[in-house]
This record gives sequence, structure tokens and C-alpha cells, in this order.
Amino acid sequence: MTAKTYDLIVIGAGPAGYWGAARMAETGRKTLLIEKEALGGVCLNEGCIPSKTLLNSAKIYDKARNSRKYGVAADNVTYDHGHVIKRKNKVVKNLVAGIRAKLKKSGVELAEGPGRILGKDAGGYSVEAGNQRYTGKQILIASGSKPLIPPIPGLKKGLKSGFVLTSREILDLPQIPPTLAVIGGGYIGLEMASYFNSAGSKVTVIEMLDHVAGEIDRDVSKILLKKYREKGVEFQLNSKVTKVRENSVTCEKDGEEIEIQTDKLLLSAGRAPVTEELGLETVGVESKEGYVKVDSCGKTDQPGIYAAGDVNGRSMLAHTAFREADVCINNMLGQKDLMRYGAIPEVIYTTPEIATVGHTEVTAREKGIDSQSITLPMMYSGRHVAEDEDRHSMTRILVEKETRRLLGVHMIGRYVSEIIYGAAMMVENEMRVKDVRELVFPHPTVSEIIREGVFQL
Repeated sequence: MTAKTYDLIVIGAGPAGYWGAARMAETGRKTLLIEKEALGGVCLNEGCIPSKTLLNSAKIYDKARNSRKYGVAADNVTYDHGHVIKRKNKVVKNLVAGIRAKLKKSGVELAEGPGRILGKDAGGYSVEAGNQRYTGKQILIASGSKPLIPPIPGLKKGLKSGFVLTSREILDLPQIPPTLAVIGGGYIGLEMASYFNSAGSKVTVIEMLDHVAGEIDRDVSKILLKKYREKGVEFQLNSKVTKVRENSVTCEKDGEEIEIQTDKLLLSAGRAPVTEELGLETVGVESKEGYVKVDSCGKTDQPGIYAAGDVNGRSMLAHTAFREADVCINNMLGQKDLMRYGAIPEVIYTTPEIATVGHTEVTAREKGIDSQSITLPMMYSGRHVAEDEDRHSMTRILVEKETRRLLGVHMIGRYVSEIIYGAAMMVENEMRVKDVRELVFPHPTVSEIIREGVFQL
């Protein structure tokens, strides 16, 4: 039986995969999208969307319990975790249905099962999925990532028993555990620590570094750490996990071992690419530490094969994946396009939120860029003062001294996740202080903090 031939075969239906497939199909090209689990990938089914659904419920709960300062009395406030999980599942189901409808409207064909490249054939590349063979003139690898499982004694046993959870399983816990320990103080660990702390767990975060939230602005990191500790979250910084046993995790700090008793243990120590069974070796696609190597056009070293999303390891964020897919599709269609990573916003949906884009003072210094910055408390924003009692939130704006162009914006506070895209456009377009001063910001909004900042630079 002759294999069906497609202009493009996409492996993986996460943000990069389903977006790229729809883009190509909308041009009239015959497109096949292969997915082994669920449309939407990790982001929609076990990442971005479900976690934000849970976090929103926790924020409402926190506001209700602390509403008296705003003149609102809410007595006997309760939290129904089971209902929250049901709503989360409904949200995911609705959004998956939306993606399926979009793909159908675009003309994308779907195939279930793991996709594997078998090699080259006369029409391009031979791909297998669900015991069927297909031929793709071009291939987009968008197979995503999975939780990284470090070689910690007892960890795999804990995963099998259900004591240890990854970011997938923790989103479906039927009950709030009395105690929860978290390995990793990055954005996944912090968001889940935020949720379970609000929902009633006693949470301990174990982090190897001396700070949380990765390489964000260090003062922003310090504020978040302070806020979390005020809420009762405990931290073991500069600590390396050495052993996991049922109902306990052991870490080493300053040469001493610390054993932490816990009902559940969340593993959020990073992510690894899903490439083992793709058959990359059959066509010689180059990879490094499992990640598919690509150039600024999204191309691999093999003609007609591209990679976008977490699998290339460049910027493991869903919004980056959408843009990478655009770049890949545009180049496949003969429209020269390049991927730029200097102004990709990052958000941590904690309470308060963190949003950041561009250089920090540390990275600017490492690049030899002479910079200056202004740091303003959010109290400079009239809307913030009207709506929030938090006096520790802040915004930092970084500019290059000579050219006065914006290098980075770093924010912690309410609404900052919805503001940072504007700062990203400023950084991406190399706007100068003078240019930003000429913009009109709506009043009263928290976004005005950027206007206030550039007038003080």
C-alpha cells in the first residue's frame, strides 16, 4: 500500500505543533499532525492552563479570607479542592475542543500514536504513526518536553508508589496533602507552592541555588521569597536533595543532612526533551543532550526538517513555541524569517505575579553593556494603591547609558503578567527613553509605572 504524501508532517500537537500545522494547512498545503496523547500538549493538558485555573481559585480564596481591609466581610469562607479540580478539567476539555475545531477548520488531518521518522524515501521522509506510514515533503518536530528525573536515590520508587509527583500528577490530586515538599524553586515549583500553601498545605521548597525563580532580577526574587515566607512557606536554599524515602526527603546543606517529613513530594527540577523514539538517527538529525539543534530559521542540519518548541531547548515557554512555529512555517513557504530571543517575556503566576523581559543588570554586565536603571515601588501607581495593600511590589527599568534604549523591564505585583507584553515590544523594537515618554498610557492603570519610570531616568 502506497503511503499518503503530505506537504508537511508535524510530530507533536502542543503549541508549536498545532499552531504550525494550522498555519501550513491554511495556505492550502496538505498537512498531517501526529499526536500520541492529547491535543494541546503539556501546556494545555498538564501545564500552563490547568495550573493557572487552580491558581485563580486559590487567589479568590485568599482575597475572600483577607477582604476585611477592603471593607468586605466574608465569614466562614471554605475551599473545595474537588470542585476546583472538576472546573480545571472542564476548562481543559473546552480548550482542547477549541483546538480540534480550529484544526478541522484549517484542514489539518490528524493521526494518533507516537510519530517516528523511518528514513528518507522518494517523496521526502517516511514517518510512522499508529501502524500507518506516511510521507512528508517536510517535517516539523514539535514533540515537546517531559519532567526531568534526576538520579536521586529512592526517587523512581517514590514515583511508582505515588508519593513523588511530577507537574502532571499534582494537578489531579483528589485531596490537599497536609504537608508538601517541593524539589526545585523555579516557576513550576513556586506556582505549585503558592497554590497548595493557599489551599492549606504546609509547604517546604528545596532549592540548590541561593535564591528562587532562576535567573530573574535578584531583587524581584528577594521580594517574592519574603512574601512567600510571610505566608508560611519554608525554604531550604543552597540545598541538594540526596535521598528520597516514603514520606520523607533528605537534603544536604552546608555539609549537614536535613530530613524533611512530608505527605507528598513534588518533583519540579526541570524538563527534558522528548526525542528518544523520534527516529532522528535514521536521517542524521543532529542533537545535543537530547535537544534538536536548529538555526535561527528553525532548520535542523537536514533539508526540510525543522524543530520548534521545547524540543529545541532554546526557550522552553509556550509563547516562544508559537513564534518558533511561525518562523519555521514562514521559511518552509520561502518567506525568510528569523527567530530572536532577546525580548521574550517570562511570567511566574505567583501571588504577587512576576513578569520580566530583556536584560537584567547581571546579564547586561556580562555582555559588556554599560547600563543604568530606575527602580520604583508600585506605590507610584494610583491604581495599585487603590486596589492593593502590598507595599513591596516594584518595577525596575534598565537602559543602555549611551543610546538610552530600553534593555529590560522587571516587575513584581498585581496585573504585571498583562503588562509585560508592552515592555517586550519596547525592548524588541529598541525603543529609547524618549520614545517611551511620547507614548500615552491609560490612567489609572498599573502599566503607568513604566511611564513614571522613564521620566525619572
